[in-house]
Amino acid sequence: MPAKVPHLDHEAQLTDLRTQLATVAMVRRTDCLDACERANVIVIQPSAEGRKAGGRPVWLGQVNDPGAAVDITAWVKNGGPGLADPPDILDLYTFQPSRRVRHELED
Repeated sequence: MPAKVPHLDHEAQLTDLRTQLATVAMVRRTDCLDACERANVIVIQPSAEGRKAGGRPVWLGQVNDPGAAVDITAWVKNGGPGLADPPDILDLYTFQPSRRVRHELED
């Protein structure tokens, strides 16, 4: 199966995120988030503390640039949703999934 984003080393991106966030967050891979047209998609879930502070999952699409992964990593290390404001540049990647997808993930 060809990579969804041919110029991106998907395994290296996953490994780097796992390495950089090992002490603060769990990084999981999933087969499908039903947003293939926005590959690579990363969903940042708030921590328990972040959720208590009002944080909600943040969906980021087209995360195909190493700089974006660096910005995401820094944000999560600073607390992530509910605890730290994301870098402004991440506004370029943020999107809302369909209600059906959100509902499926909340169950």
